[in-house]
Amino acid sequence: MKATIKDVADRSGVSIATVSRVINGAAVVSEKSRKKVLKAIEELDFKPNQVARNLVMQKNTTIGIIVPTLGNQFYGGILNGIEDASSEMGYDIMLCTSGGDSKKEVRYLDAFEERHCAGVIIMTRKLENETVQKINSMEIPVIMMNRNTSGLKCPTVSIDNFRAAYEVTNYLIDHGHTRIALFRNSVDIDAFGVEQYSGFERALAEHDIDIDRSLVKYGEFKIQKSYELMKGLIEEGNVPTAVIATSDVMAIGVCNALLDSGYRVPEDVSVVGFNDIELAKYYRPALTVIHQPLKVMGDEAVQMIISMDKGEGRGIIPNDGRTVILSHRLIERQSSGKCKEAE
Repeated sequence: MKATIKDVADRSGVSIATVSRVINGAAVVSEKSRKKVLKAIEELDFKPNQVARNLVMQKNTTIGIIVPTLGNQFYGGILNGIEDASSEMGYDIMLCTSGGDSKKEVRYLDAFEERHCAGVIIMTRKLENETVQKINSMEIPVIMMNRNTSGLKCPTVSIDNFRAAYEVTNYLIDHGHTRIALFRNSVDIDAFGVEQYSGFERALAEHDIDIDRSLVKYGEFKIQKSYELMKGLIEEGNVPTAVIATSDVMAIGVCNALLDSGYRVPEDVSVVGFNDIELAKYYRPALTVIHQPLKVMGDEAVQMIISMDKGEGRGIIPNDGRTVILSHRLIERQSSGKCKEAE
């Protein structure tokens, strides 16, 4: 039978309260009593219940993680960084999937707060007002991934989405493309999507290219949805010479629709993605992408949580709205090239 704290107290001849103080490192226990308790723990092979210790100390070394789904390598890349950094620092993670449902997000945030978790890292497809309000009222640190928005009063980890979209649009323009489609998420209030659209718009404007609204599509970060939207453009005879997809899975959906319809990528239509998930370089044609340092993003979020949990801050006050901007870069692969109409 598994030893209990009462067994340790009986074996060492002290009170349960004294055993608890020894386990929790309290300085008020005499050295004699401490040695008795430690000897009894060793003899009984007693394993203190970590949850109980956390409640006693009002401290928890668990970091809560909320993601929309585990079926997208974008989130998986960030989770790899979170898991590695947490393990290295002696913290555990508790992972929840919300399916993009804001009610679930709020419920999970409530649960993590009630458990006195060290903090929460949240990723979401769509930032609803109820989620924002809950985050802004949290009494434990919260880090939002890839959402740079003034509505949140918590630190965020992201890339410069405006600059990234601006650069990739200019890249295509430099290759002779003027009919450029944009496949984005379906939510205009989604902060990083707004920034990407602004970067796309700015680059076109600087080259006196009007935005063709019929080429702005909402793929909802889904392969099938993006496939169907690209098929629709093909059936309408409204095929662009290039497509920017703000996620790699949408870019793959676009490529598949083009290839299934007899178009060549990139000879007929260039396609670029926006995450650089693992699949991007193995898909054929390999995707030209805006590379986001996904693992580094996860690592940075954990370091921020732990620093706040320990009161070190790294210059951060919990829920103060600080944004950490990480570097991105354009990686040119086989899915993009010069516009044949401009040759």
